[in-house]
Amino acid sequence: MHAPTFTRREWLATVGAAAGATAGAAAAFVPSGRLRAAEAKPMRGAFMIMSTPYTEANEVDYDDLANQVDFLDRCGVHGLVWPQNSSEQRYLTKEERLRGFDVLAEAARGRRPALVLGVQGADTAGMLEYARYAEALAPDGMIAIPPTEAATLDEFRDYYAALCGVTDRPIFFQTSGGAPDVVPTVDFMVGMAREFPNLAYVKEEREPVHERMLALRKHRPDPVKSIFGAAFGRQWLYEMRLGMDGVMTGGAMYADVYARLWELHQAGKQEELRDLFGRLLLMLNLDRTIPGIRLYVLKARGIFRTTMSRRGDYSFTSDQIAEIEYRLDAIRPYFRA
Repeated sequence: MHAPTFTRREWLATVGAAAGATAGAAAAFVPSGRLRAAEAKPMRGAFMIMSTPYTEANEVDYDDLANQVDFLDRCGVHGLVWPQNSSEQRYLTKEERLRGFDVLAEAARGRRPALVLGVQGADTAGMLEYARYAEALAPDGMIAIPPTEAATLDEFRDYYAALCGVTDRPIFFQTSGGAPDVVPTVDFMVGMAREFPNLAYVKEEREPVHERMLALRKHRPDPVKSIFGAAFGRQWLYEMRLGMDGVMTGGAMYADVYARLWELHQAGKQEELRDLFGRLLLMLNLDRTIPGIRLYVLKARGIFRTTMSRRGDYSFTSDQIAEIEYRLDAIRPYFRA
């Protein structure tokens, strides 16, 4: 007898009631690898780490979070990621993260971009709570920052092995943000991908970034499937020309520009690619001079209703606003939403 298969609609209907349940109950069933392969979305291109919006009362604004999905879809990005460091995930409670999972799973249903949920925890037990809950919502993939409470690579291995025991969806291994004294070497990640075929996607952020990317590239497409850059895509032009697979960064405010850059790269339009990348750098470089530009642009484009952040309070002088707007004019022709 053949094992039963389910459509995405049937699977979501099956687990929908579990979304509000405890993490342990949420992971009662993992779909077959055959279903996953049939429904998998490509893990390449411009993946935006979504920003977390807040109300004036400093509460997560779940309406704006859902609306951000619609905006990013209209911008043409290839992936939606939440919550990571650019999402202020360290400032979110467990309840806020889980409710955000629910909101995004509903908002992203039927949309083109892949939904990748961030399930990292300080240790394996904490990560598993998020991973089991996320699995019940049937995202397109997951990402996990390494555990901060670890002292050895063996503990990193146990953490990711446990995650692979929860899901057979694509998993991104983020190379930074975990225990500071534990370095996930290229050999370690390649070995993990060989042992756990869905742990085959790397978000490379650890120095020397490009040396590590080139070392990983030697092992693509088997067992490594995709290699992504980060750091707001400040080096993305170089990384595209090196043949890397995408960028994953907190760039929702310029999402349509990132999407267009990938399209130009795919089309081999190198001169236009270089020109647009230079225009984007005008904004990215100004962020170091005028903190909070991300929030200013998110509000100015109608994506967020406030510029609230749990990292601090941001306000802008008339001179700063004039400079932001002057540089925004260079990329406005590429806005799609």
